[in-house]
Amino acid sequence: MKKIFAVVMAVAFVFSVAGFAVAAEKAAAPAAAPAAAPAAEKKEADKKAAAEKKESDKKAEAEKKEADKKAAAEKKEADKKAAAEKKEAKKKAKAEKKEAEKKAAAEKKEAEKKATAEKKAKTEPATPAAPAEKK
Repeated sequence: MKKIFAVVMAVAFVFSVAGFAVAAEKAAAPAAAPAAAPAAEKKEADKKAAAEKKESDKKAEAEKKEADKKAAAEKKEADKKAAAEKKEAKKKAKAEKKEAEKKAAAEKKEAEKKATAEKKAKTEPATPAAPAEKK
């Protein structure tokens, strides 16, 4: 009888240990599922963040290109304006030089005319002044 009792007790012990193992496994399974869910959510969030970063980088690159294009256009316009101003200044200087040369030539001609008149006056005999008429 002792032997039968020992066998029954051993079987009961095995069943109790197996029951605890099954209960522990069931308790661990739901805990593992939520742990896996955050990992999947994190992976999805990482994908979304990467896509947003890529889009942001693409937008920033487009804005940079646009800004570079605008700066180049402004520089070109400024260079064009500077060239036009330089050309205008050169034209004005040329006109002033021409005017100065014209004035100098006129003064020279006037001086020659005056010198010729003085020379002529020196070479011609002085004509006496006509007597004043009496009334």
